[in-house]
Amino acid sequence: MKIVMVGTGYVGLVSGTCFAETGVNVVCVDIDSRKIENIEKGIMPIYEPGLEGIVNRNREKGRIVFSTSLKDNLPDTDAVFIAVGTPPDEDGSADLKYVLDVAREVGRNMEHYMVIVTKSTVPIGTSARVKDVIREELQKREVDIPYDVASNPEFLKEGNAIEDFLKPERIIVGTESDEAEKIMRRLYKPFVLNNHPIIFMDIYSAELTKYAANSMLATRISFMNDIANLCEIVGADINAVRKGIGSDSRIGNKFIYPGVGYGGSCFPKDVKALIRTSDNNDYSLDILKAVENVNNRQKTVLFKKVSDHFQGELKNKRFAIWGLSFKPNTDDMREAPSLAIIEGLLGAGASVAAYDPVAMNEARKKLGDRIEYAHDQYDALVDADALLLVTEWNEFRTLNYKVIGRLLRNRLIFDGRNLYEPQEMREFGFAYYSIGREPVLEPDAVPRAVKQTGN
Repeated sequence: MKIVMVGTGYVGLVSGTCFAETGVNVVCVDIDSRKIENIEKGIMPIYEPGLEGIVNRNREKGRIVFSTSLKDNLPDTDAVFIAVGTPPDEDGSADLKYVLDVAREVGRNMEHYMVIVTKSTVPIGTSARVKDVIREELQKREVDIPYDVASNPEFLKEGNAIEDFLKPERIIVGTESDEAEKIMRRLYKPFVLNNHPIIFMDIYSAELTKYAANSMLATRISFMNDIANLCEIVGADINAVRKGIGSDSRIGNKFIYPGVGYGGSCFPKDVKALIRTSDNNDYSLDILKAVENVNNRQKTVLFKKVSDHFQGELKNKRFAIWGLSFKPNTDDMREAPSLAIIEGLLGAGASVAAYDPVAMNEARKKLGDRIEYAHDQYDALVDADALLLVTEWNEFRTLNYKVIGRLLRNRLIFDGRNLYEPQEMREFGFAYYSIGREPVLEPDAVPRAVKQTGN
């Protein structure tokens, strides 16, 4: 089989490469010639563990090629996957310009039956618009070429995308013809041999499934963050609450960890888009509106803790930030909580030195020279008034207390991901703030554990 994957961003590049891994002939098309040139040189446009190796292996075997021309690669193609960006407009709705541009080009150049698949996350009704656009282009050409559209939303987690695609929990496909279903079954057969389910449904339901799934996960995160804030007020411990509710099989323990809010390319955009879709249909998704409001507020929580600790006097203070990406194992900083925290600190007259294992280049694009970029996590601490942990990278999990205490001006840590234990902070002589737990305001006057262990 041969497919064309239009778009070499996160979804397109991962999906195309994983299809190639199963023996499908894949052409990845992107209008950005520089991006295509870099990929052919082995330079990936995104950071994703394992991606570079699998791309290069399949490229060397000839199972995947890269091009800037969709037209030249339509002959003998069984399916065209649209995996281009759908950025949010100012009103929160998804911008379908790039999706519909691909549909127009397909309609202008197709010569035989194929399935056109929306892989990008798109609002309900987008596949119908894609179908109409292609029909209009065929009518302009005065030709009658059969085709089908399908919806095949992705459920990839950044940082684990290769594994998610090769071993999916489920595959959702929306179709409206037996022929389209047959082609999609053939494409996905290698991925369901180990009983991973492929679920066929109507196109509208498939489109809504992706938005509903991400919105449900975002809801769990905002709910737990709201409960965490209440815990601090009443004196409860969010970790105890989390374990208590997570032991209920009806709830489970995923996506119930409190923090400084969700970010990334999916949750914020998809929540906004679903809210906009409901408003356009004269129905208010009040729960999702609250989810979004809670998340926006949660991104300011860590800054507020810093400001309160210093009684609002942040001018000329210096802060170290560990973690810039919205989550570990990615360089994605879209809607990252770190940005809101940094803006708050800078706006209050403070300076920032930051470190992230992979997102430093992305940070420079967004923040320029407004902050300092440290060479490593401990370099960021030099002469800082406090450390702010924002992204829970593995390398931040175990602290060298002796070094941290020597480099910081104050033995003060603000933990936005609850990586550390309050009792341990107290024993090592640190004042410590976290999410949904009582702060350590009076650490031991003498950091006994440091002296005894040398850690």
